[in-house]
Order: sequence, then structure tokens, then C-alpha cells
Amino acid sequence: MIKNQFISMDQLVNQGTGHIVSDMDGEKVMLSIHNGKYYNLGEIGGQIWEQIKEPISVRELIATLVAQYNVAQSDCEEQVIAFLSQLIKEDLIQLEENNRS
Repeated sequence: MIKNQFISMDQLVNQGTGHIVSDMDGEKVMLSIHNGKYYNLGEIGGQIWEQIKEPISVRELIATLVAQYNVAQSDCEEQVIAFLSQLIKEDLIQLEENNRS
């Protein structure tokens, strides 16, 4: 997997395997079995993690979050792409081309 790859809106994103996730006071905390690290995903990061249980396009993910939270589309895109980029760097999620369109 390319660690610094560009994330497009049409790519599918989903959780990687080998992670233990639990709720702590409304925030998601994750242990990666592969790299032995703990991650605090936070409240919204935890919401994103839930949304990517099944493959979902980045565009659909952002649309869901914009509808759920009072946030501008451009701000949401910027924050979600940054968050997903960090998860990719840590090898916690998978990106794939969307062949459904």
C-alpha cells in the first residue's frame, strides 16, 4: 500500500482488520494488533470508524457526516481527508477503487 497516496472522493474506504475498538466516555479507543499501538479516535473519529465498517465511498462518508453534524461541506471534506490520511499512514484502513459506478 502506498502510504502517501492521494485520496479521491470516489474511492471506497473501509476498516482494516486486526483492531480492537471500545467506547470510553463517548469516544472510540482502538488497539491495533498489527502494530501494538493504541489510538484515541475521538467522538467524530469514532463515528467515521463506524461508518467505514463496510466499504463506503469517501463522497458518501462526507455526505453522511455533513447531514449529521452542522458543518460546511468544504470543512468536512478537509477534515475527513486529513483523518483518513492519518489512518492510512498507520495502516489502519483500506482504500480501493470504486468499480460500482
